[in-house]
Amino acid sequence: MPVADISARGRALARPDAALLEPAPHIPGGFLPRIARDGRTPMQVYAAGFDAQDHRPRVAILIAGVGMNVAESAAAVEKLPGAVSLAVSPYANRLDDLLDHARNAGHELLISLPMEPAGYPLNDPGHHALLTGASMSENAQRLEWAITRFSGFVGATGALGTLRGERFAASLGQMASLFDTLAERGLLYVDPRPNARLIGGARQSAIAYRGVDLVVDDVAANGAGAEAIDAALARLEKLAQGRGAAIGLVSQPSPLVVDRLGVWAVGLAERGLALAPVSAVVQMPQAP
Repeated sequence: MPVADISARGRALARPDAALLEPAPHIPGGFLPRIARDGRTPMQVYAAGFDAQDHRPRVAILIAGVGMNVAESAAAVEKLPGAVSLAVSPYANRLDDLLDHARNAGHELLISLPMEPAGYPLNDPGHHALLTGASMSENAQRLEWAITRFSGFVGATGALGTLRGERFAASLGQMASLFDTLAERGLLYVDPRPNARLIGGARQSAIAYRGVDLVVDDVAANGAGAEAIDAALARLEKLAQGRGAAIGLVSQPSPLVVDRLGVWAVGLAERGLALAPVSAVVQMPQAP
């Protein structure tokens, strides 16, 4: 089946698999993602479909802030193509119905990690945030809390709504530890800082990684009105054509940005591009 058909129809995705879960040592009743005994990884099992033989430039959209406003999040799930990926806030509650709906519509899921952003503490990523001033062990427990909030996601991102964890990402030792944990659990990572590069040469072969290319609804850069969103999506297309693939980050599923994304996605195939989930765009780890 052509990838355009998969993206438009939204092929239902796998539900959480017990073989890919293990009890969390510090979270009573919580379960951590893991690589199954047969070698299957969460980023493989929970990935949305994409035709690997489709050689058109790939454009991926990752929407952050999912779950914080249930009505807006549900509208994004309903109105947008299944190939659009969703980053769910760990602070969201009552997620079961929303996530079931998202999986049935074909939307790939990621967990948003609360990480120390630029402007901290004025910009507050919440009481479970990974902080540069915290110890490695404390941040490991905070990461454990985040990735046990729900199950069935392909990976993580530092995008928490409009916050992007810039200060934590600049701490090379802390990020190296984070990447090690994600890689050991078979998870990918999408860096929300535009054009970010993977740190640490040793980690380059260990984790599936990709930085976003631009922020579609970046208020600081362009005001994020309808015309600015359309212009950002046009730039994203050009980046994909030049690089072979590009990821656009959306900070939150507001009605305006969901509307503009819906209009934009309709003609994407006619313009020679393929809408792809983030799992089809990240750079996969190198074989040992």
